[in-house]
Amino acid sequence: MKKNDGQQISVVINTYNAERLLKRVLESVKDFDEIVVCDMESTDATVEIAKQHGARVVTFPKADHKSAEPARTFAIQSAQSPWVLVVDADELVTPELRDYLYSRISQPDCPAGLYIPRKDYFMQRLFDYPDYQLRFFIKEGTTWPPYVHTFPQVNGPLGYLPKERKELAFIHLADDTISMRLKKTDLYTDNEVKKRFGKHYGATALLVSPLWRFIRSYFFKGGIRKGKAGFINSVLYAFYKFITVAKIIEYNQRNDIRQRQG
Repeated sequence: MKKNDGQQISVVINTYNAERLLKRVLESVKDFDEIVVCDMESTDATVEIAKQHGARVVTFPKADHKSAEPARTFAIQSAQSPWVLVVDADELVTPELRDYLYSRISQPDCPAGLYIPRKDYFMQRLFDYPDYQLRFFIKEGTTWPPYVHTFPQVNGPLGYLPKERKELAFIHLADDTISMRLKKTDLYTDNEVKKRFGKHYGATALLVSPLWRFIRSYFFKGGIRKGKAGFINSVLYAFYKFITVAKIIEYNQRNDIRQRQG
């Protein structure tokens, strides 16, 4: 049965050298109306794989960008359907989630955006569920701030998929190792400095902010129930916060010296 134009959904995937998992991701979204791969000048087989699986490929210049966020708005606006589902190049969409989204947008009370739960893994353990991500929304009027760990700005009310229905969650294929987490920490905290421009931290924040991040992850979010992996995960979350605060302090000190010398 042909769907009405207002009930069509485009899947948008931002990529850079994503060949390792992309085939599985594209296979999981093949039954949507459109697949748009927004590639940031990959040097591997990403573009070839995307085209082989029927995706429409658009290109966003890589430049010195260290995350996909600067390309998000461009990717979203490249979609042709009124509704957009943003999927990372290491996430799977379940058939249940696909059917739920099409059913939901056919209802008159459907919000303009929906938070979708995600299953995240570290050291082969499930962490942080439901880890809600705002990834499904009406295209018109939606923009995405160009900073890491941000959500899109959607023009209208928002809703949440029920976390009890775990079959509706994104499946995050990345099972991070400690080494991968450390690399991401250095990469992403550089972008955090840009996102938090103008923020000033005192020396106390180097202790208090990471400590609170550890307490929240380990005690409030259940890391304590996951053994050694839970403790390590919480320490790495705290370390991420420590490096973010330290880099912002470093940036502000260098900026102050340049202004005095200038």
